[in-house]
Amino acid sequence: MLAQKRIAVDNCIADDIGQRIDKFSKITLDDDILQDNQAVYIMLNKPIGVVSATIDKLHKTVIDLLEEQDVFFNELSEEKESLHIVGRLDLNTSGLLLLTNDSRWSERLTSPEHKVEKCYRVALKNPLTDDYIDAFADGMYFSFENITTKPAKFKIIANKTTVQGNEYIAEVKLIEGRYHQIKRMFGRFRNPVIGLHRQAIGNLLLDENLASGKSRLLTDVEVLDIFTKQQT
Repeated sequence: MLAQKRIAVDNCIADDIGQRIDKFSKITLDDDILQDNQAVYIMLNKPIGVVSATIDKLHKTVIDLLEEQDVFFNELSEEKESLHIVGRLDLNTSGLLLLTNDSRWSERLTSPEHKVEKCYRVALKNPLTDDYIDAFADGMYFSFENITTKPAKFKIIANKTTVQGNEYIAEVKLIEGRYHQIKRMFGRFRNPVIGLHRQAIGNLLLDENLASGKSRLLTDVEVLDIFTKQQT
């Protein structure tokens, strides 16, 4: 069939038995479509109280949020079963969450060797000092796992008491995501985290026009540019 030029891959006649294809290659035989899967990349503004899971008996899931957007999710009905979450957020953390059916893309995002940075806005109970900067940059040793965290960037955003109340806010950038890592790092300073929100992954910022619980497809530019080396 290859010799007879009956097979096309991505609308080009295939004539090499060694040609590589993947789950998103469009394959036709005599103009009949054998495979035409579409890669899907979704940005979701996750609210607190929603779990980063596809199925959960106790809590609303991020898939439930997608299904609530009827028009949006109808377009993805065929891809629903293959969607998976890229870099989970815990129940009480809000912000940028990504879903996709492209495992190569998600593996590249989460692989330590690619050092894709995640940016969080953290609200604290107690005042902040410059001591945090060096501590986060040096990494912290956790004896339970026998690991030292990789260097993290720390920046004080607000550190004041106002008429409305206390405002102690920091920005933390990590290239890893260990279990409750940010809360545990602030725990070294006996400073409880009272709010945690992911603002960015790589160069991809959470869309400021995306309301809590809402989602949209990534643009082609966003899918590629997320891996561009971040500015320091």
